[in-house]
This record gives sequence, structure tokens and C-alpha cells, in this order.
Amino acid sequence: MEKLLHYVWKHKILPLKSLLTTDGREIEIIDPGTYNTNQGPDFFNAKVKVGETLWAGNVELHLKSSDWFRHGHNSDPSYNNTILHIAQVVDCEVTTEDGNNPPQLQLDIPAQLYHNYQELYQTDDYPRCHRIIPSIPTMKAHMWMDALLAQRMKQRAQKVQERADRLNGDWEQATFVTLCRNFGFGLNGDTFERWAMMIPLQGIGKHRDNLFQIEAIFLGMAGLIDDAAQVKGEEMAERWKREFSFLSHKFQLPEPMKASDWKFLRTRPKNFPHIRILQIAELYHSGKAQMSALTEAKDTQEMHRILGVGGTSAKSRNLLIINTIVPLLYAYGTHKAEEKLIQKATALLGELPAEDNYILRQWKACGLNVNTAADSQALIQLKREYCDRRDCLRCRFAYEFLKQ
Repeated sequence: MEKLLHYVWKHKILPLKSLLTTDGREIEIIDPGTYNTNQGPDFFNAKVKVGETLWAGNVELHLKSSDWFRHGHNSDPSYNNTILHIAQVVDCEVTTEDGNNPPQLQLDIPAQLYHNYQELYQTDDYPRCHRIIPSIPTMKAHMWMDALLAQRMKQRAQKVQERADRLNGDWEQATFVTLCRNFGFGLNGDTFERWAMMIPLQGIGKHRDNLFQIEAIFLGMAGLIDDAAQVKGEEMAERWKREFSFLSHKFQLPEPMKASDWKFLRTRPKNFPHIRILQIAELYHSGKAQMSALTEAKDTQEMHRILGVGGTSAKSRNLLIINTIVPLLYAYGTHKAEEKLIQKATALLGELPAEDNYILRQWKACGLNVNTAADSQALIQLKREYCDRRDCLRCRFAYEFLKQ
């Protein structure tokens, strides 16, 4: 409940009557300060007028003022610059490490705000704030979605950068790993990434023009040659096994994965791992899986042509653009400080249609416009980083719900 008290202060959801310190001085809030998510006072650089004096400093909040001592603030010098202590229940005076007594404000959580907060946190509906969505102006809704999209782009780009760092700055291999991960389409994503990290691209690059050898290495390292026999036949599987044995010795490849490492249940046949690996082999053989081919493609049509291997559907290609090319462009643009690559990544999401999944269908049912991949990526971020964590107090949609 202390978080809700923070929320009241941050957004100045205050009673209409005058605010008074416990010793009767009037308080005017000039600036509630910057919320601190780390150790130390709750709000930095606040400006508060107490009586006739304007103070600038920090603000600390507790449910009970005695929590000040329970948390050890009285012996912590980082709280010496506290200009105001706020509590829902004032049950004692507080003292700083240097012997001062900050003024205190008894502040209640408004009853309607508390009721709305309880409604949000107790419902199992999704989205929890659904009944307020139709009344939010379109511009205000999309300003929040733009912020959510920026958060998601940075998070996803950071994962690409981390892969490049693990690979000692090898962006070509990082591109390959990112692409392979997204060929897993969620269920096998982690397994595809682990598999791709095992493929020595620099060594096998001289065999790129031989599709058969690439298939043998890729399927062999995945432990899926026998499964691929269902597609290409037993005779081809035996040839792959012999070739993989030879190439494995030649390149001193690590121990291959096992077929049991892969998930087949709840997977459509066209998404089976061995099918996807054959598509990746074809893409690698064509030279189109290279970083330059993916990042220098002029538009989504050219990207579709690059990714159009092995019967991949238009929907699958859109997902690969959204989940591979866009984060790669954003990450490399950030790494090289090339703003045009970052802008290109953002523009691609505005050109592609919105993804179609249960998350987005529920938001559409609330009356929210979801037209482009930029919209859908923003709402996926909203669900995963806010709704799923019940972090409504940081959400602008929930703000509209709470203040009603």
C-alpha cells in the first residue's frame, strides 16, 4: 500500500482542503520531485513551501511515521536532506542522523482511488482497465503506445547487443543466432539460439555453396537427421549422416544436441524444428542470411524475397522481419551511432500489419486501434512488462482508470 501512497504524492492526487504539517504550517507543493527506484529517499529534488519558507530537497513516505526508525533512516546520512516526511499514520516525530526533525504531513489515500486500485488488482479480467479504454482520447492512447514501443525496441536491441558481446563483437554470427532464434517462433526459441551458437560459421563458410553439406552440418548438430528423413527420405538421411561424421571430424565440432532437446508437442508440422532448420540451411546457402543482406534491404518487399525460402508463409516472414531485422537494425544503429538505421527499424514497424494473437484481439475488443506492427509491439510490451506484473501504477491507461 506504500506504493499507492507514493502514487498519490507523485501525481498530486490530493484533498481539496489545505495541506498542513503536523505542527500546523501550511504546505504548498511546487514540485513533488523525481521518483527514486534505488536506495535512498523516495523522491529527489522536490520543492515544497512550508509556511513562508521554500525548501528544495528530498521527500520520504511511509505508511506509519514510526517506519522511519524501523527502516534505520535515523542513522543514515543520505536522509539528512529530507525536507518533508509523509505518512498515512503519524504516530511519532522523526529525527535525521544529524539531529534535525523534518516536518511531517499526514496524507490519506482518497477513498475512490483506493477502490479503483483494489478493483484493478483483484480482477482476473484482461485487460484489467478495459472499461476505461473507449473513453481515452486516441492521441493520448497512442502517446503511451509510442513510449511502450520505444521501451520494447531498446530491450530487444539490447539482447542482440548482448549476443554480439558474447561472440566477441562478431555481428555476423550474432545476426545468424538472432535469425535462428526467431525461426523457433517462441516455443523452440531458446533451443534454436543454443543450437546456432554451436555452429562455427567462420569454419563452415567455405562450404556455403554446397547445400547438401550445410544441411548435414545443421541437422547433425541439432540431432535431427532422423526426423528430417520424413521430409527427404531415408537414403538422404544416410548420406547426411556420413557427411556429418566427416565434417564433424574435420571441424572438431562439439557434441551435437539430442532430438529430445526440441519441442514437437503443440507445434504445427510446418513449424517442426527439422523443417525450420532445412529452411535456415537454404537461407544460409543462398547468402541471404548475412547481416548486409538483411540490413541493406530497401523495403519490406525485398525482405520478403530474402526470407522466402522453403515455403515460409507471408505471416511467418512478417514475424521474422519484426523479430529479427527490426531489432538488428536498431541494435547495430545504436552500436554504430547511425540514426538512419534506428529510424529505418522504426519505420518498418509502421509499414507492417499488426500481428494477430490473443493479446491483440483482446485490446481490439476494448476499442483500441491496432493497425500496424508498431501498435502490436507496443501492446505486447504493455502486457509483459506491466499487466503480467500487475505494475498498474506505472501504466498511463491505469492512471486514467485510477483517477476516474
